[in-house]
Amino acid sequence: MGRLLTWAYMALIYSFIFLPVAVLVLFSFQDSRLPVPPFTGPSLRWYAQVLGDRDLMAALGNSLIVALISSAVALVLGFLAAHALARYRLPGSVLIRGLLIAPMTVSYLIIALGLLTVFNQIGLRPSLLATGIGHVVINLPLCFAILYAAMGDQQKNAERAARDLGASETRVLWHISAPMLMAPMAAAFFLSVTFSWDEFIIAFLLTRFDVTLPVEIWSMLRSGLSPKTNAIGSLVFLVSISVLILLELTIFRKPRR
Repeated sequence: MGRLLTWAYMALIYSFIFLPVAVLVLFSFQDSRLPVPPFTGPSLRWYAQVLGDRDLMAALGNSLIVALISSAVALVLGFLAAHALARYRLPGSVLIRGLLIAPMTVSYLIIALGLLTVFNQIGLRPSLLATGIGHVVINLPLCFAILYAAMGDQQKNAERAARDLGASETRVLWHISAPMLMAPMAAAFFLSVTFSWDEFIIAFLLTRFDVTLPVEIWSMLRSGLSPKTNAIGSLVFLVSISVLILLELTIFRKPRR
């Protein structure tokens, strides 16, 4: 009886999580112009329109560029900060760690307004560059927290051994520290890509003409619901699931003993 209740509870949880996604995918194949019951289809007309829409494809490319570059920058900065605070005793290290993690507790709206004010003062106009800087600000604390928690005594002993053998600090970071943290670094990078890919508020306030995909979808929704937006969401979901499966089969897969 207990096992039955457990399975029933799991089924309810997964249904609650994935039912909206299932409805989104289902009505992306709607043949009519509204993604509402009754279902008329299946049809691929909306996917064809999405792939043929230049504005959507440009926004998709912008999102990809911003997500990859900002996540890479946040990963490098987070790794260096985590290594420094985990390996060296610095004055006020507790305060420094708190300041690095602080943006995770602040609303994206406050961060975006603050960055907009700073950029106006220094003459940086709203652009993909400004959006990328904003995404580094929100993803750096995430990368730092993941990598700082993953730095244990095993890595510390290996780094000490490499230094004793004459390796420079740069070689220690490149050949010892980074490879031993490959799985946490991959997790931090792809989580940052996910957050940057979906982020709307910062991208909305810090872009003007070259917009990202969430901003483009928001502009489409202003004219009403359409199966076209469902098709976009389905494609993004398909890409996310494919990347997750690929990571599970490669980086995060536990070796057989």
